[in-house]
Amino acid sequence: MYRRVAIVTDSTACLPPALTAELGITVAQIQVRIGDQVDDESRIPVPTMVKAMRGPLSVTTVPPDPGSFYWAYADAGAAGAEAVVSIHVSSRLSGTVDTATNAAKQVRVPVHVVDTGTCGMSLGYAVLAAAEAAARGGDARKVIGAARHSFSRGSELLYVDTLEYLKRGGRISPAVAVLGTALSMKPLLTMTNGQITPLEKVLGTDRALRRIVEVAAKRAGEERVDVAVEHFAAEDRAHDVMRRLRKKIPGGRKFMVTQVSSAIGAHVGPGAIGVTISPV
Repeated sequence: MYRRVAIVTDSTACLPPALTAELGITVAQIQVRIGDQVDDESRIPVPTMVKAMRGPLSVTTVPPDPGSFYWAYADAGAAGAEAVVSIHVSSRLSGTVDTATNAAKQVRVPVHVVDTGTCGMSLGYAVLAAAEAAARGGDARKVIGAARHSFSRGSELLYVDTLEYLKRGGRISPAVAVLGTALSMKPLLTMTNGQITPLEKVLGTDRALRRIVEVAAKRAGEERVDVAVEHFAAEDRAHDVMRRLRKKIPGGRKFMVTQVSSAIGAHVGPGAIGVTISPV
């Protein structure tokens, strides 16, 4: 379907492939390096990722290949798009924005690269808002405005079984990682100024998951919101959290449970749960 503005994002948006295909959203794949092997994260099954993370090989992530952005932008221009809005994971977590910006300089169609300062479904909901604006015939300014309205008001909460993987990937400092080492203290995290930061510590997994529901419900308030629960190799836990959220958030419009991308999983570790509250 022709649209004035084409939408491009990266795979940390955690959007189901069927949904991006339906809405005409192009997704550039973050790459995962296991040992000396590099591949698009979509081609690495979750069990393979979990096994690698628990083994002796190093597991790291790499921004999408520059060529994937170049061809996404060039193809959009060839299809008649007047502009491209390219919406991405926080530049303080990944080099993806820089890669997209460099690729944008190589094509003729105007490309607007947007750093959302977030990741996961906070990014995903912003991409969906942009796609909806584009489907209504909006120009680049309106599409960017829709995305910005979404991610600037969204809220991302994160529970991890251990901070070790975030520390390995440099997403938090070793000093912050100490928060989760004493007794059975489980850290709750959030996004602040494009970075993952501590929110509070809770004793034990069950209490931590109850607390993340409480905080999410408080942040949602009485507003009309979309709610997502993201997980990495923790589907049952994610559905349990979602059941609690449905009861606690009367203003919920859409509820979605999705597995995070393997690139995010490489940093948060197995068992991780994310909760996104996105005001409509």
